Amino acid sequence: MTGDTEARAALFEAAHVMAHRVKIWSGLKASATKVAQRQGNERATVALARNMAVVMNRMWVNGTTFRFSADEAAAVAA
Repeated sequence: MTGDTEARAALFEAAHVMAHRVKIWSGLKASATKVAQRQGNERATVALARNMAVVMNRMWVNGTTFRFSADEAAAVAA
């Protein structure tokens, strides 16, 4: 394991909340649900945390803002 332990803990906690408490559906949550069905909730939470980190890194590099749904992204692109 590499990286800041506090950052990893914060990502894991945010992923856990998104997977188990947030009612709004998103592509990130859908992918975590598929992983949970195959490999269990803890692995799905770790996978979701990694996906969230990748999205945040791309936002930081590109200077873009987060769009929760694909519909919202399409509206911005048009």
